[in-house]
Amino acid sequence: MDVRALMFDVDGVVIRRPGGRSWDADLEADLGIDPAALGRRFFAVHFGDVVLGRADLFDRLDVVVPALGGISSRELVDYWFARDAHLDERLLNDLGEARARGLDVHLATVQEHHRARYLWDTLGLRRYFASMHYAADVGHVKTEEGFYRVVESRTGLRPAEHCLVDDTQENVSAAEREGWKAVLWTPESRLEHVLGMVTPGIRDGG
Repeated sequence: MDVRALMFDVDGVVIRRPGGRSWDADLEADLGIDPAALGRRFFAVHFGDVVLGRADLFDRLDVVVPALGGISSRELVDYWFARDAHLDERLLNDLGEARARGLDVHLATVQEHHRARYLWDTLGLRRYFASMHYAADVGHVKTEEGFYRVVESRTGLRPAEHCLVDDTQENVSAAEREGWKAVLWTPESRLEHVLGMVTPGIRDGG
């Protein structure tokens, strides 16, 4: 069965981090917040609820940020989102060819509501993708069966007609377990190679 919908991960695929540097690499120098402390107090404790839509990002940050430094949650989020926004323009340009050959292209990503809106509207990913399926909206992460069933209910396609393109092996394995095709994306990957793996006839127009 041919793939009809390509589902792209965001972080590590559509968004690349130059030199592999995390968005918070300069956080302490720029904003006076220790990234390790932010990780312990916010990401380890609160982000699980936030990313699944059970809590609002700012509500939880407002509990944590005052003890970490003299900035607001809004300032931290603006910094975070802007520093984690380096689009892979080569991949985005290549998507036009995939669409021209009859493939739908979507985002399948683990995001909370605020960053999802930032990605879709502010960074303009809506110009390249048919839709975004993200954890806080779907109610599941990509290691869970429910993520795939919800996306399938939206596309109306069979499992094997979807292909997840992701840079995390755990997500690739989960997608395959749920009947999807899946490709592990690496820094050297090109979309033409993905197309050749999942739908060999597309690359040569067959």
